[in-house]
Formats: sequence, structure tokens, C-alpha cells
Amino acid sequence: MTRESAGEPGTDDGDSVVYELSKDCTIEDVEQNQSYLAEINGIVDYGIFVDLSESVSGLVHESVLEGTYGVGDELVVTLESVRDNGDVAFEPVDVDDYALEHVEHDYSLTATDRLEATIGEQVHIEGEIVQVKQTGGPTIFHVADEAGVVPCAAFEEAGVRAYPSIEVGDIVRVTGTPEHHENSVQIEAEGLSKLEGEDAEEARERLEDALEARAEPHDVDPLIDWEAFEKLRPNLKEVAQLLRRTVLQGRPIRVRHHADGDGMCAAVPVQIALERFISEVHEDENAPRHLIKRLPAKAPFYEMEDATRDLNFALEDREKHGQQLPLLLMLDNGSTAEDVPAYETLAHYDIPIAVVDHHHPDPDAVGDLLDAHVNPYLHDEDYRITTGMCCVELARMIYPDITDELRHVPAVAGLSDRSKADAMEDYLALANEEGYDEQRLQDLSEALDYAAFWLRYNSGDQLIQDLLQIDSDDEERHRELVSFLADRSRADVDEQLEAAMPHLEHEDLNNGAHLYRIDVENYAHRFTYPAPGKTTGEIHDRKIEETGDPVITVGYGPDFAVLRSDGVRLDIPNMVSELEEEIPGGGVSGGGHLVVGSIKFVKGKREEVIDALVDKMEDAEIDEALSSAAPIDD
Repeated sequence: MTRESAGEPGTDDGDSVVYELSKDCTIEDVEQNQSYLAEINGIVDYGIFVDLSESVSGLVHESVLEGTYGVGDELVVTLESVRDNGDVAFEPVDVDDYALEHVEHDYSLTATDRLEATIGEQVHIEGEIVQVKQTGGPTIFHVADEAGVVPCAAFEEAGVRAYPSIEVGDIVRVTGTPEHHENSVQIEAEGLSKLEGEDAEEARERLEDALEARAEPHDVDPLIDWEAFEKLRPNLKEVAQLLRRTVLQGRPIRVRHHADGDGMCAAVPVQIALERFISEVHEDENAPRHLIKRLPAKAPFYEMEDATRDLNFALEDREKHGQQLPLLLMLDNGSTAEDVPAYETLAHYDIPIAVVDHHHPDPDAVGDLLDAHVNPYLHDEDYRITTGMCCVELARMIYPDITDELRHVPAVAGLSDRSKADAMEDYLALANEEGYDEQRLQDLSEALDYAAFWLRYNSGDQLIQDLLQIDSDDEERHRELVSFLADRSRADVDEQLEAAMPHLEHEDLNNGAHLYRIDVENYAHRFTYPAPGKTTGEIHDRKIEETGDPVITVGYGPDFAVLRSDGVRLDIPNMVSELEEEIPGGGVSGGGHLVVGSIKFVKGKREEVIDALVDKMEDAEIDEALSSAAPIDD
């Protein structure tokens, strides 16, 4: 720091400047031959002790003192010496009139990604508070700067909140010492202050610029050339940027996805990509476990039960652990009017929502409630582009180093949802290059569906990763596990169909299609695999193979029906809307894909709803080129 001389010690040149140090100044901010305002904090026989700031103190020896002094008096001093042992000596300066100038500490900031190299040394960081967690000992402040997020431990006394005025969202300056703590780097804070005014504005602007640059998704080439998919890439980049920004802000992410093969192929790659990016950003090695949760959903929409549960957990985490409210990421789900009540519940809180889905959407209903929405229907494409195909590219935009582990996943997603997309041949060829022939992929699809059923509401992280062989390097276990679960799946399907097929009802519709009906409530095993949707789909596939003609299959229970169609131009979302109006008191709702879907109704209206549904199917046009591309949402 450079200062012009304010006069020799002990003199008054009539034009003096005295400097007042800010509380966070250190001895490095003090220069020889400059005058400083000090406060007396102690009197001893051999002199007086003075403070220039919180960390700059020293002795004025009695040999250079004249007069009497009291604790709390102000005194103008200049630096006499700094001894090898760190002791500081000052001399008094005799001044009557002077101009007082304030001195801010000249900080040399250390970025969070350089803390490992400064273990045991004092550092200064500036950033935004993204989490405040009170432990039984210190208060842990998670601070995000341009490079990452680091926990800073400040101790007042056991279990007592340090710096109670500091809250999430504040821009702060932390002075402390980086230390290793439970295999992570943590700053032991010696000082923590909130920046105000221009200092805060400048720091926030600097952080925002860095955040914007780091949140930019990676520009990765797609795994295959597919013109139809290119329409979705800009929207996927928006979601990737939103997710990367969320990680950089230290905000949690809750991933809700449909509990089937395509849903797993969508959610798991994104989950692992985010976990690895979180590990890069956060010094706390436990951050991935705390900041991302993957939660399967049985229903083909965001149920109020799930929404209220998610909201309650989020509010509890904010109260107990000081976390921000999460971003909700809906995958292979979330595009329809049925999602609106749940979304409107979350809208009362600061919870952004992003959706990547391939079910027929209701953009007018959900549009204003979403921060980002990717759906092939929004670009004149359809369900043949599965959510798993989209999310593999999304994961690569978030964390491209995951690419080699994902090359087979789009093919699994396509087979799981029976996609008839032109790109399936390319995806199958890509998977084959990685050692996944079509039979192995089909086995994997069956195994995923089987595991998802028995996991129910559990994410089954390690099991699903072993099945998909993502973030898992045990090839032998992967193959044995896939083979075992696929065999079990097929055996259970055969057992179910052996019981159900004798009760299948058939009629020829006037439009030339076969209609098959099965009461899955009374003529199929309940509460076991396969579920009603899967049972209906398996019956449907066998009848397609048997007849070679257009086929519609309806599996129904007391208050629901699941539909599959091949070779018939159905529009199930539109049919549901019409039934809502045509059957008062029917409680009709539902949707799905155009030719694959599900309908709910009240039990007492079942016969009327199904009869009306059959009439609409009979009026539908036959299209030999049209075939269903996804399993029924169960």
C-alpha cells in the first residue's frame, strides 16, 4: 500500500493525514511513516496496548509516552517495528488538526478451486451464501464464488449460530484457513462480513458473469445424425444450462421420473452427470448425496401425493439444514393438464420446474407453470423420440466425460418404449459397437422394467446403475444380473398371460380392427408383476403377431382402462377430453400417447365410459403404417 508521508513522528506539519483502518485490515496494510488512529485497550507498567483494527494491535512503550491515558482513549501512532516473533511496536504522533482517511483491507482473493494448494494458510474468499447449516458445534456457511462452493465453519459456541445476521443470498467476504475435514476441504473462518453498497454490487456482478459462463452447456456432437432430433437440441441446451446453473448456485435438484425402462434410461444418466458436476463444483464430498435426489413415480403424471411430499421434504431441509428450495426436474412425465394441480401447489414457493417428456402435451395448461419444457410434440414430432434418447444428450451437455458410458442407453430406451423411429437402427448399431447386441439390449430392457416394478417408490440407485452399467465396472455381475431379472420377468409374464388369456373377449369392429378386452382386475394376478398396463401390452403384442391385422386392446379394472393400438388412428388425449364432456359425473381423466394411454373414471360409470370409448375406436380410421411406439403408462 502506498501512502504519502503524514509528517515525521512526534511533529505536526499543519497538513497531516491520519489513516483509520477498517476492522478487517491486517499488519500488511500498515506502512512505515504513516499515521494511524488507534484505540487504547490496556495499560501496563511498561506502556500501553493499542488496537488499529481487529487483528492489528501493538505496544507503545512508556519511554516514548507523555501524559496520562485511559482505556478507550484514541491515540495517533505510527509503526515503529515488527519483531521476528510477531510483536508490533508503535510510537505516538503529536497532531492537533488532521484529515482522517479510511483504509480498506487490500484483499488478495483465493478462488475455491485453489484451496487445496493453500491448506494451513490464511486466505480470503468472496462469494454468495448458498446454505447455512447449524451443527451441534460450528455454524457451516456454504459460500459460492466464481470457481465453486466451499463450506466455511464459524464457531461462536457449541450449537450457537455464528454471525446470526448473515443469511442465504448475502454476498460475504470470508477470512480463514483451509483445512482438511472428513476428506473434504473446509475453511475455518476467522472472520465473515457481509458486503454492502458498491462492494456488494461489484462482487455480485463479478459472480454473475462467472456463473453465466460456467453454466453454459457443453457443445457436444450428437451420438447419431438425426434430423428430427435436431429440433429439440436448443430446448435441451436450455435445460442443461438451467441445471448447471442450479448446481453452481448450490441449489438442490429433485428428479421425478416415470418408473419404467425409458424413465430409468432418462433419469439415471442425468443423475450421474449432475452428481459428477456437483463433485467438481463443491469442496464437500457429500454434496452430491445432499443436492440431488432421484425419485421414481408410478403414475403417468405428477400426483398431488408426490408434490406435497416433495414440498414438505424441501421445507424441512430448508429449516433443518439451511438448504435453498429445490429445482424440480420431471422426466418422461409432466406435460399434461393432470400435472397442473401439483405444479400450482409448488408455485406458492420458489421452486423452478423443468420438464423433458415425450407424452402428448397440454402446452396451454402447463406452459406458464414451467421454466423449461422439452417435448417432441412441440416441434411437430412425436413419441418415437423417447425421453431416454433426449436425456442421454442432456447428460452429455451437462458432463461430456460420461459419453462412453452412455452409448448403449438410447437403444435400451427405444426398445423399452417400442420406438419405431427411423433412428433406432443407428442406435442399435451404436450399442452393438459397445458389445450390446439386440438380444442383450432386449434383456436389459426387460430387466429394467422388472426391477422398476419391485423397487416401487425406491430409486434403487446402485442396482439400476449396475443394470445399465453406468458408473459400474463389474461386467460379470452386470451380465448375470440382467440375465436373471430378464428371465424372471418373462416367466412372470408367461404365468400372468396363462391365467388371463382364456378370459380375453374379442369382437370385430366395423372399421376392420380387432378389439380385445380383458378385465385385469378379476382375470389377472393382482399386486404382482406384470402390472395391468404391462399385462395389456403383452396381450396386445401377441395378438398383433397372431393376426397381422389392426388391433386395439383394452385392459380395464373397476375405475381405469389402459389402451394399446396398432394400425388404428386413435387420438387418446382427444378421446379423453371428449369423454369428459359427454359423460357428466364420469370423473374421466387420463391421456398418454396418441395410440397408447390410460383413462380413469368413477367406478359406477365404468360400463358407460368403456362403451363410449369403443364407439370412438370404431369410428377411427385404419392406418396400416401406424403402430404404437410405447408401453402403456401404468
